[in-house]
Amino acid sequence: MQDVHKIYHLGEVDVVPLQGVSLTVRRGELVAIRGASGSGKTTLLNLIGCLDRPSRGSYRLDGRDVSGLSRDELAGVRNKSFGFVFQSFNLLGRTSALENVELPLLYGETLPAPQRQQRARQMLERVGLADRVTHHPGQLSGGQQQRVAIARALVTQPLVLLADEPTGYLDSKSGAEILELFLELNAEGLTVIIVTHDASVAARAPRTIHVADGRVLESAA
Repeated sequence: MQDVHKIYHLGEVDVVPLQGVSLTVRRGELVAIRGASGSGKTTLLNLIGCLDRPSRGSYRLDGRDVSGLSRDELAGVRNKSFGFVFQSFNLLGRTSALENVELPLLYGETLPAPQRQQRARQMLERVGLADRVTHHPGQLSGGQQQRVAIARALVTQPLVLLADEPTGYLDSKSGAEILELFLELNAEGLTVIIVTHDASVAARAPRTIHVADGRVLESAA
């Protein structure tokens, strides 16, 4: 990102959650973006994940300038490039772990059902849930539900795993296990960006980007 601004026009008032942000995340990094509520980190997350577009400035993703793309074009880039993990898991309660993980493959890909199921099963095995494939979210602990969500994010083989407060609803033990999983995935070469307000979570990342008042104050390796 180079000199990125985001401006929302609310009647006669302009709200500017991001002001001249410039940053680079390299392929294969694990980065924590840390900031308090209202700091601009959620807006930054939305721009990084192609959920929104900058009002000014440029954003190059894997060498391509995506800052001026239409909403439909952004959706295509987003689906191919990012896996998303959220604080609240966002699993479908009436479907199995396997079906939850398989769901993204129903959009944008033409894989036959057996191949979809095989890939979803492999992702659940990767996150340590080979014995929970048929379980529904209500039959899983919070940590296990987050692992299902991570498997779902990985099943499309994204360039970047983008996690928004991924340990926010977990106890300390489950949260530590999820962070270890992120570190393992990163060691395998996946680019991981974790958005958090938690200093203990950010401390596990090799690099932390601090956001306050819509600006990047520090980018420490």
